Amino acid sequence: MDANSIAKWMLSEIEANGCIYQDDVVDYLVKTKNEMLLRENSDGNQVLNRNVLEAFKKLTPNNVVWVKPDMYWRFRVAEDEPGREARG
Repeated sequence: MDANSIAKWMLSEIEANGCIYQDDVVDYLVKTKNEMLLRENSDGNQVLNRNVLEAFKKLTPNNVVWVKPDMYWRFRVAEDEPGREARG
């Protein structure tokens, strides 16, 4: 598995479920023995590495937003402000 295939999987999960939580992607990568697509953040938690995030952003430049407080991605709605991050 590579960053592009994970990005496509993430998009398919959003299409099927409406959103995808970062923790669910991390769990999936651990279970499928693809930890090389993860990194440790400053708090010591496993998160997606930059290659995965860049591939996902390239695949979904304007139609998906990151809800930072709850750590998930979802499709953009009319009420969202411009940019990649959304409030909820």
